[in-house]
Amino acid sequence: MKQQYKSYEEGCAFLEECVQKYPDLITVENIGTTWENRPILLATISLHVAYANLKPALLYTGTAHAREWIGHELGIDFIDYILSNHQNNPEIIETLTYNTLYLVPCLNPDGFEYSRKHFSFWRKNRRNNGDGTFGVDLNRNFSVGYNKSTFTAGNTYSGPHPFSEPETLAIKKFVDEHSNITIALDYHSQGNVFFPAHKFNHESEIEGTDMNTLCANMNYHIHKITGRKYGINRGKPPTKLISGSGREYYYEKGILAIVVEVGTRNIPDYIQNMSESVNENIPALLYALGEAKNYGQTAPKRVSNFEIDSFSATSCSLKWDYTDDSNVYFEIYRNLNNKMSCNHSSLIGTTCNKNFYDENLKSGTMYFYYIRAINKLSKTKSPFAPKVKLKTLLGESEFSRTIFPYASDVGYVAEKSPEANHGHFGVQSLKVGVSQRRGISYGVMRFDLSSIPEDAIILESKVSLYPLNRVSAKIEKYGEWSLSIIDQDSISNIRDFEQLHQAKHIKTIGGSIPSEKLTQGIWSHWDCNDFEKKIIQTQLKKRSMILKLEGPTELPIGRDSQVMVFDLGYGNAGGGLHYRPSIDIKYTIPSEEISIELQNSMTIAPEDITEDSMACGFNKDDKKIYAYMSFDLSKLPNPDESIITDAWIEISNTSTVKKTVDIRYNVEFVDLEEFSYQDILERERIEFIGYEVSSAELGKKKKHHFIFDHYSKLALEEKQRNREEAKFVIHPTSVLSRDHLIKWSHKGKKSAKLMVKYIKRRKHPLPSVVNLQCKVENKLVKLTWDKIEDNDLVGYYVVRNRWNTPKNPFDGVKLYAGLDNYTFDNFGSTKMDKYFAVFTYDNVPNYSQGTHIEYKA
Repeated sequence: MKQQYKSYEEGCAFLEECVQKYPDLITVENIGTTWENRPILLATISLHVAYANLKPALLYTGTAHAREWIGHELGIDFIDYILSNHQNNPEIIETLTYNTLYLVPCLNPDGFEYSRKHFSFWRKNRRNNGDGTFGVDLNRNFSVGYNKSTFTAGNTYSGPHPFSEPETLAIKKFVDEHSNITIALDYHSQGNVFFPAHKFNHESEIEGTDMNTLCANMNYHIHKITGRKYGINRGKPPTKLISGSGREYYYEKGILAIVVEVGTRNIPDYIQNMSESVNENIPALLYALGEAKNYGQTAPKRVSNFEIDSFSATSCSLKWDYTDDSNVYFEIYRNLNNKMSCNHSSLIGTTCNKNFYDENLKSGTMYFYYIRAINKLSKTKSPFAPKVKLKTLLGESEFSRTIFPYASDVGYVAEKSPEANHGHFGVQSLKVGVSQRRGISYGVMRFDLSSIPEDAIILESKVSLYPLNRVSAKIEKYGEWSLSIIDQDSISNIRDFEQLHQAKHIKTIGGSIPSEKLTQGIWSHWDCNDFEKKIIQTQLKKRSMILKLEGPTELPIGRDSQVMVFDLGYGNAGGGLHYRPSIDIKYTIPSEEISIELQNSMTIAPEDITEDSMACGFNKDDKKIYAYMSFDLSKLPNPDESIITDAWIEISNTSTVKKTVDIRYNVEFVDLEEFSYQDILERERIEFIGYEVSSAELGKKKKHHFIFDHYSKLALEEKQRNREEAKFVIHPTSVLSRDHLIKWSHKGKKSAKLMVKYIKRRKHPLPSVVNLQCKVENKLVKLTWDKIEDNDLVGYYVVRNRWNTPKNPFDGVKLYAGLDNYTFDNFGSTKMDKYFAVFTYDNVPNYSQGTHIEYKA
């Protein structure tokens, strides 16, 4: 297997050969010499390479860790791909025209050759530490965040001081001398995940959207080739972040810096795995190289103050600031999930304006918006503004719940550690799959459904888990992770492995997620279909639901682990409430029906008005005769605490037209104060109710239903709110008017009725909080506010946004939801400016207008 990989000497020879064949495209230089006197080669590739240093550039580094052979292999093959295909691939020519590639296939030649020839899984370089140990971890030897260590035998020994190693010093000097570098990609293995850079403060950075989107767009190209999806995980508190890496050094210099972890093993089967990893990354690398110019000095500046102006259940209005420039237009992208690609597949708008209206959205749904400016002439794009997100309002008859399991009700149980399983709940990550050490391990979570009515009708449901780490999922394209509803009567103790192993499955929900699509740092969702939603409805009567998460249960010969780790959000290994497993349920409730009897009726003709009568048609002079009816709405519930879901007028005709004539009859919702014939002619029509009925239909059936549309239902509620009657007119239409009269039932059981279905639901949000204050207490930002005295208050929702005032509870990082009138920003920095907002919410939930405060560091 190892024989199929290129040696360092073969890589160097290949580079020198390329210079001979393509002298206008590539140069190679030695940027340093290792402890064992090997050259550290760097290739520069660009169209008219003599001018390469004048163009924005991408820096590629590979195999800083000796055993991670992907960096060297991919680097060499990427160069070969570019040079071999540039003449027949216009994308390559355009990319090289405006961008430069600096590529170091192997930053650790000594360690790489030691790994090839002696110890496959050697990690460090080959420095003689003078105490019988060898090697420094090059990815801990850079200056930013450097942590000095004395354990020289350790795999992550950081060296005696920053840049103590010739390899790190060589790349430092090169980067310092090349300010045209705008993007740096450092290739490692394993994990199939992108790791964007950070600044050790657990806050979003202005370039955060750029780095996540760069990764997501590279992911898009990877997925096109193999169907694989990489994770994108910047790291989050309290996860221990890597210190002293090249990535953070580059990022501190203003370079977008990302570590790319490829594959599931350091040195995989070349034909089956390594060749696939190389092939899927080449288009992604070519895309990334083309992005370098968009972060150069001549790129348009970043859009500022990109924010949500307003939104509803079906629409959203965005606005932003930008210096007036006739050479610039804007592209707006929208995604349904975070860390998704921003390209032609998600582009929803192109405009020269500084606002954008997005409509036809889905109620109660999360949306993520992105924007960048584009120069009309050069097509160079700006960096991205920080993304904005929102959850559209619920539909008028909808409720929703996001339910998290209690800490004691979520964890995992392992086959080989029955005595330890009790301690796997609420304080550890969910480790799900199979390994030699643990045997089979299942995740389990119990959700309390008591906040949802037993008779609720579930409209949508999904379960979400946050993949935290996939390093222990070591086998490519092996196994699936599925969720099942467990029969609660078949298990008495969810912490007992055997009981969970033998528990009866009621139904698997959502689609199983294969290993190649489990994305570290990107939420995994299991969306329920209609049948699964009905199964969840049966669990409402039990007031709780148990879900079992399982992965593969067997290992191939010679493999030791296929385990995926999901965040619990609890304990030292969790990322806080923002990352807990959850189930989102959107639902409605059965409606109540009320029949409202006819209050008044009239027949209004040119010559007279007849009360207690309902007839319409044409008189002998071809003048219209109108039927009038009204209904008293006082029987309806409080319109501020109820929603009309359906309404219709039920009416029967007591006569028909004997001759075959094309006459049709409309019902109009009207505003009338007086009842003269002239008033009827000059009536103010609110809306037609339903569709007209024909004279032929009157002969076939006697009872008819005129259905209210959405607008008419709103008008009906407005009449009720104003304590007015609902008034309607029936009038005929005909191309050739005929002398006739249709009578409608206005007395007895068949009398006209207004039928209304409604549900009880608050329409309006609660008042906003007042007296919001913030201060630093115990090295944390503390927020306090005055309590709201209202029986319908369910809680306060607190959110933090680094860039803008949060306009909705989902535009930022959730800090708290509950009834306390204070909270702490547990993971945020006290040294950075930011915005906080507090929203009140009821049991729908309707969210109030946010009360905002700006924190100044």
